[in-house]
Amino acid sequence: MQPATLTLDSLRHAATRAGAADVASSSPSGIRCRLPAWEIPTLADRLAPLGARCQFLAAADTRATGGDFTLAYVFAPPQLAPSVTVLVAVPAGTARFASLATRSFAASRFEREIHDLFGLVPQGHPDRRRLALHQYWPEGYHPLRRDAVPRTDFVDTGEPFPFRRVEGEGIFEITVGPVHAGIIEPGHFRFSVEGETIVNLETRLGFVHKGTEKLFEGLAFDRAPALAERISGDTSVGHVLAYCQALETLAGCTVPARAARLRVVLLELERIYNHVGDVGMIVNDTGFAFGHAHCFRIREELLRLNERLTGHRLLRGAVVPGGVTGPITTARLAEAATRAETLVAEFAGIARLCLDNTTVLERLQGTGRLTEQTATEMQVVGLVGRASGIDADLRRDAPFAAYAETGVNVSVYGTGDVWARTMVRLDEAREAARLVREAARLDAPGAARAQIPPLTPGAHALGLVEAWRGPVWHWVVAGGPSTLGRVKVVDPSFRNWPALEYAVLKNIVPDFPLCNKSFNLSYSGNDL
Repeated sequence: MQPATLTLDSLRHAATRAGAADVASSSPSGIRCRLPAWEIPTLADRLAPLGARCQFLAAADTRATGGDFTLAYVFAPPQLAPSVTVLVAVPAGTARFASLATRSFAASRFEREIHDLFGLVPQGHPDRRRLALHQYWPEGYHPLRRDAVPRTDFVDTGEPFPFRRVEGEGIFEITVGPVHAGIIEPGHFRFSVEGETIVNLETRLGFVHKGTEKLFEGLAFDRAPALAERISGDTSVGHVLAYCQALETLAGCTVPARAARLRVVLLELERIYNHVGDVGMIVNDTGFAFGHAHCFRIREELLRLNERLTGHRLLRGAVVPGGVTGPITTARLAEAATRAETLVAEFAGIARLCLDNTTVLERLQGTGRLTEQTATEMQVVGLVGRASGIDADLRRDAPFAAYAETGVNVSVYGTGDVWARTMVRLDEAREAARLVREAARLDAPGAARAQIPPLTPGAHALGLVEAWRGPVWHWVVAGGPSTLGRVKVVDPSFRNWPALEYAVLKNIVPDFPLCNKSFNLSYSGNDL
């Protein structure tokens, strides 16, 4: 739970004492301010006793307008409210800023990414190895700088990546990937093992870095939803909704009440089909093919339900700037709610049969345990965090869309093992079906979309959504009245991949697929 002393007033006081200027309210649960670059560690130290840590950090090349780079920090508790957004100018001449890596694990990851993509140096960072870009990227080439031009001199020199080395009698290395046997995206897993017991794991991603954030630059804001939906294909609604909410805040657009309720329905339908599929894959990795077959049968029915409601199995094209599009009538919505309830009830029955099987249960309980202390220190988010005792869910803690109307019951477990992550999925699927029914009950005729006014060039806003994996962030900076200057995307997978390395320690190698599937993190959402 967040400390009782963490309030907007305490955040404002801490920011003012750290030398902040232009302190103002940004939302009912947030403030914003500007701060000199060298004062960021001081602010972090003042906020830490209140329970607020760096949860988000993005950079933008604003040299054309202000002569400097700009960093945007968000400090908040795990519940992400209340929060303070801090803008910091980084002079182009020095291109350096004070690192928070020893104060915030999340900040350490963001800083490495900024170092790769913008060339801004986080002074004091203990690990400046490349994160987003691999070794074949030219030295000194930072693709998100405005003056970066396309280059062709990409060469793999054959130099190995400097993985951590674990040495000792009986210690061996096992390398897995980046190419895998299944139809999944690439990731490299390097295990150090003693017998079959994992004593160290280091994960290397970035093999499918696509330049997603670069693609947003200069894009017309009404064309961007199609790109947002494809950041991570299984989180189409989560990403496009975060983008649209940022854009709507930027433009001062109020979304109609009916559109807000429909957005709840779409986001929860996405949550359901993913959770059902994940539980099927988890029990499949225990060798229980019965549960896998039935979960995927139900998942297919859910995808067909999505298509009947919106015209797309993955719900693409339904959420648009200003609201929702498509002929989602009240009658069709009621039918979808009834069908979702039926399928989730069937899923719960199948899950019960699986969990009553002692062979399955013994494989899940105690496997891949991520303790609450480790999860808290690593700032783990979303369903993985809730399975490890972190009581945080944006739908309840900082309601968006129409969640303030529907209410949300948050499922939290303390064991942090594969079983807990399975149970969170089961509970959330049932709660999602209830939320779909409640949103359908509240539905009433009315507009489902509002017009987006012209944007103010240089203005910025955050969109934040509790998607099925966890919080999705989109920081949008306007480039012109109808174009985008910068969009920074954070998928919850970016935050949670390192935690998998700790969850597998002291487990045997054959249990890695089970641990990995219980996290089920996105490669594409990480390798932007």
